[in-house]
Amino acid sequence: MNNSELRKTEWTEKDFEQMVWHDCKIHAIAFGMNEYELAFDIDYILSWMTPHENSKSFRFSVSPATLIFKNVYELSCDIPSVDIAIDSIERANPVKPKNAAYIGDHLEYDWVITTSNGDISFKAVGYVQYLRQAPIETNTQSLSLLERGGISFSNTPY
Repeated sequence: MNNSELRKTEWTEKDFEQMVWHDCKIHAIAFGMNEYELAFDIDYILSWMTPHENSKSFRFSVSPATLIFKNVYELSCDIPSVDIAIDSIERANPVKPKNAAYIGDHLEYDWVITTSNGDISFKAVGYVQYLRQAPIETNTQSLSLLERGGISFSNTPY
């Protein structure tokens, strides 16, 4: 991500091509916070910093984030463990939603979230992702519950 993207606190499906969720830890999943929403409490990795000359380890810029998919249906979840990190998020098959006039969106996709422990798939029109805190530079790809302020599905960016 470039510097202006690092300063963003809110993204949508319009930013999909620039976003990467690889190794982002999922702390919690919520269903139906608002009608037909699927929400994830994640640690979003904004950047991977290459090691300095005297160091062998990467550093990461990580922020607690809420990722909310809208108008979700046909949800399928095959995850046998609760220790989950996202490998990738893919979207395919853009079609006009059956309820396009009601929801005001013109395209929905088949979404697949591939994780370290299985897949989550569903249909949805898009998403909004909110960073809830300023990024923290750390030597790990996820934050402790204390660092991230616990579990949250807040949709208020910092």
